[in-house]
Amino acid sequence: MEEAIQSGLEITDLSCSRDDRTLFSGLSFTVHPGQVLLLEGSNGSGKTTVLRTLCGFREADAGEIRWAGQSIKESSFFADMAYVGHADGIKKELTVLENLRFGLALSRPGHYSIEQALKKVQLAGYDDNLVQTLSAGQKRRLSLARLLIIHSILWILDEPFTSLDKQGIELIETLIDAHVNQGGMVILTSHHDLSLPYTRLQRIHLNSCH
Repeated sequence: MEEAIQSGLEITDLSCSRDDRTLFSGLSFTVHPGQVLLLEGSNGSGKTTVLRTLCGFREADAGEIRWAGQSIKESSFFADMAYVGHADGIKKELTVLENLRFGLALSRPGHYSIEQALKKVQLAGYDDNLVQTLSAGQKRRLSLARLLIIHSILWILDEPFTSLDKQGIELIETLIDAHVNQGGMVILTSHHDLSLPYTRLQRIHLNSCH
């Protein structure tokens, strides 16, 4: 990574409730450069809520989120982070190429050119295809291509393996492995058991955070 975030992401005593029900409380963890954090738990345990809270889409009821030793609101966190949720975050009325150009216009360039990223996610030759004509798996690959072309140290991924076949799953694992090898960080939810070196992978089970 061009910029080292030595202290990474620090979460302290995070709590969130929904409809008078506590989803999780006292959640604390740290993700350092070169690490992957896998959030596990049953449906409704708050996995997506954790990710959306980290991204600033909702406020926590309590707790602190710090990036490189500073509150995320006072740091470069939102410029250094990229999020892929259940929705792929792409515009169906645009072409593949137009989507990536649009994403790049809103962010700093990453290590891959658009052409390199499309080749990496096996969408080379689809530049002029409207997104609405793509399969669900191809749309997911396009959202991953966007991760590659923008500058992002922390990837936050909500069920990134959805709609992908075995080859697509192996592709994402390869991309995650390469990202953390370069000093990046990844936080994700997944029902798929990741094939990554044990030393890089942390696990937190949200059902125990009440």
